[in-house]
Amino acid sequence: VIFPNNFGSDLQHLKKAQIQILADASDPNTATTLTSYVSNIVADYQKEQQALLALPLSITPQVRMLYNPQLKGAPNFVPGVMALVLMLVCVMMTSISIVREKELGTMEILLVSPFKPIFVILSKAIPYLILSLVNLTVILLLSRFVLEVPVNGSVFLLVAISTLFIITALSLGLLISTSTASQQTAMLLSLMGMLLPTMLFTGFMFPIENMPLPLQIISNIVPAKWYYIIVKAIMIKGLGFSAIWKETLILLGMTLFLLALSLKKFNVRLG
Repeated sequence: VIFPNNFGSDLQHLKKAQIQILADASDPNTATTLTSYVSNIVADYQKEQQALLALPLSITPQVRMLYNPQLKGAPNFVPGVMALVLMLVCVMMTSISIVREKELGTMEILLVSPFKPIFVILSKAIPYLILSLVNLTVILLLSRFVLEVPVNGSVFLLVAISTLFIITALSLGLLISTSTASQQTAMLLSLMGMLLPTMLFTGFMFPIENMPLPLQIISNIVPAKWYYIIVKAIMIKGLGFSAIWKETLILLGMTLFLLALSLKKFNVRLG
């Protein structure tokens, strides 16, 4: 809320004044709700002053929606869909990759082969990495030419962060694959374990700030939450790396932890 320098003088002498309300409309629902609250507070104050002074008084709020002045739903919807699609595809596909070898009886061949565990894991992850990059390209093209949601920031930065998020999701899928004994179990864990947290704890369907504190704490371990924040900052707000470096480091830390844990689990099987 911005008050002009001459607000008090105009209100005292001219009996009318203006204030400006700036809202982050990358989430149009929240922006509309907040601006309505502020406008109602201003209207209540205006009524109180009119009753005290017994004179007509006018305070006009000038509302400006930043990043999404037309209040379209697509700028909030596209980043959430990107996080959901990339997370589910990567986790579900990779979660059954290694456990499939065990069910088909080809795991013994891998166990006696001269390949190191890291190469086996990479061979399972790289095809889905390429597939996910294709999915990312299709989503960006559809958002630009169909939904009219351009990338206001750096396309290279967006692709780089998306690649990091894809690797994070692949690492999680590999961890599930090395920790389960059947494809059905792996698929159930990846689908039910990732679909609901990604939808609920990302922030594009329900504001995380409105959730109970325990759920807000749990949301911090969901990689899609941090990716959603990054995508909105780059695509909608046009911000650079200086605004998202903390979220990027969190994603990087999650990726390294999940990769190391997946490799350890695979080593245990080899032993």
